[in-house]
Amino acid sequence: MNRSTLRLPRRHWLALAATASLGALAGPALAQDFPQRPVRIITPFPVGSGPEGVARLLADKLSRAWGKAVLVENRPGGNGFVAIDAFKRGATDGHDLIQLDNVHLTAYPHLMKKLPYDPAKDFEPVLPLFKAYFMVTTAKTSPYRDFKDLLADAKARPGQLNYGSWSVGNPVHLGSARLAAATGVEMTHVIFKETTQLYTSVANGDLSFALGSSGSTGPLYRAGKIKYLAVAAPKRLAAFPDVPTLAEAGGPKDLEVSGWTTLALPPGLPRPLVERLRRDLQKALAEPDMQEKFTAFGYEAFPLQGSFTQYVNDESKVMADVIRATRSSLD
Repeated sequence: MNRSTLRLPRRHWLALAATASLGALAGPALAQDFPQRPVRIITPFPVGSGPEGVARLLADKLSRAWGKAVLVENRPGGNGFVAIDAFKRGATDGHDLIQLDNVHLTAYPHLMKKLPYDPAKDFEPVLPLFKAYFMVTTAKTSPYRDFKDLLADAKARPGQLNYGSWSVGNPVHLGSARLAAATGVEMTHVIFKETTQLYTSVANGDLSFALGSSGSTGPLYRAGKIKYLAVAAPKRLAAFPDVPTLAEAGGPKDLEVSGWTTLALPPGLPRPLVERLRRDLQKALAEPDMQEKFTAFGYEAFPLQGSFTQYVNDESKVMADVIRATRSSLD
């Protein structure tokens, strides 16, 4: 503080104090009045995918709670960068949110030397929405009766079996690469534009197999187009008690392949507003019908203990190791 500041007249000190008081009240007032217009949830997932379905359920619940429309805008493609660009160009006052996959925050920073976003500076994750374990899926008409059949075929024909995903570096790609390394087999990675095309190709028999959450593959499974050989989880899923874990099916014992999504805000918003959104999302996620949907999708409540930021940082380190081991790159 300099001398000229010390000599400010009393009326100036009162004005400064009033301004500070208004600033302190602005955050709570903004949180209480939010939202003032329709809210947009931008998602990189296509219509019909599991994560997108969760976003739509949340949008409906938040719309009812807030008395304002909450719209889901699908922007698939480009490794999620199309959606991220729309978010960065959108509203910065909390009326635009984005649904992010864990790879956007923990894998892509290690896959690309130059990202079109800064995961630490462009987003403030509000909270994780769910955790999804991935199934080993294949066509209903495929010759594989179980995972052992698939593994035996992969060993007998090195490099001839193919698996798919929607990009380099997503959980399905890295999980499949880890599965190949753990079982000592060589397989070919085929990239699709988005998940709907990917799992339709599995159902048609164009792919030997693909890892996929039951949320994204469930419609084809229920239609009798695909079958599940195993789930890459520590235990069987409650919604699919007859599907064995990889360890039970003759695969690696400790291989877990999972993914999660989060809703994120622009950075720098008042803390009362961020906390208001977090509380409203937690309440919506805890409602019984939402939990029933999670079970039907094969999703689980995110097992968060402690700081979500620390969890993201820890997973980022794990992803870095996997990416180095698989020599994956998007450059």
